Order: sequence, then C-alpha cells, then structure tokens
Amino acid sequence: MLDDLFGPDLLVVFCGTAAGNRSAALQQYYAGRGNRFWDILAATTLTPRLLAPSEYRLLPDFGIGLTDIAKGHAGNDVDVAFRRADREILRAKLARYRPRVLCFNGKRAAQEFFGAKTVAYGLQADEIGATQLFVAPSTSGAARGSWDEGLWRELALRVQLSKSATDR
Repeated sequence: MLDDLFGPDLLVVFCGTAAGNRSAALQQYYAGRGNRFWDILAATTLTPRLLAPSEYRLLPDFGIGLTDIAKGHAGNDVDVAFRRADREILRAKLARYRPRVLCFNGKRAAQEFFGAKTVAYGLQADEIGATQLFVAPSTSGAARGSWDEGLWRELALRVQLSKSATDR
C-alpha cells in the first residue's frame, strides 16, 4: 500500500502492522483521525515540530524511517492477512540499511515479526546486526486502552542517546 521510507543512516525505523484504510486511501502513513503517531513524535522531540501525515516524506531529514510488516495490505488488524507478512524482507532491509533502532508501533507488528504469541513492551533482547529492537504501544486510536506515553519517551531517549554517541 505505502512505499517504505528506508535508507542509510536512520536513527529509528517505525514498523506498523499495515496501512489503515484512511492511510491507504490518502497514501499517507498514520493518517487515521485518532492516530497519535504524529503527536507523540513531536511530544518526544523525535521531530522538531508536529508534522501532518502528508509530510511523512520529511521524516528521513530527522533520521526516521517507516515501514509495515504486512506490505500491500490495508485495514484494521483483524482484516490483514498476516500469513503474508514480510518478515524476511524486513530483516534484509535492516541488514542492508542498519538503522540504530527498529521500533514496532504496537505489539501485533512485533508478534508477527518474531512469530510469537506474546511480546513485552520496551527494548527486546534480540538485535538484528547493530539494530536494537523496541516495542512501543500502538498509536492507533483503536488501541487507546494500552497507551503508555512513558514507553515512547523511553524510546526517544534511547534514540537521542544513540545519536549523541555517533555525533562525538
């Protein structure tokens, strides 16, 4: 549905499950009316200001990339055919581009990537090469019950520390 926003020297790549219906229709990441993605990027200073979904192509300027585990699909998680999830393609992109952190936007994307029924929020023990793996609560409006801004702040601190370490 939506093209990946991947490239070299990214601080963090966010991986969702699949494009929502509104995002697919507009061809813009995280365009759903109740989605908190753009708000939390600004609140944690991962971006210097609040961006609109239509500005998603600016994210690499801030060291941020975007992808989904189920490329080519759109809809709510219950509508997505995860058996076609692109785990190996995503692993290959991580090996090629080596972002410092891959953050799953919600547990479902992480569960599909790891092939696990359960995953914990936060930093994962596994890494892909030099890429740390992190699971944050979904920014989807449908996931308000599991929302925890603290985990997003923890992620932002990890990203900022990794940037500082390479800026020295």
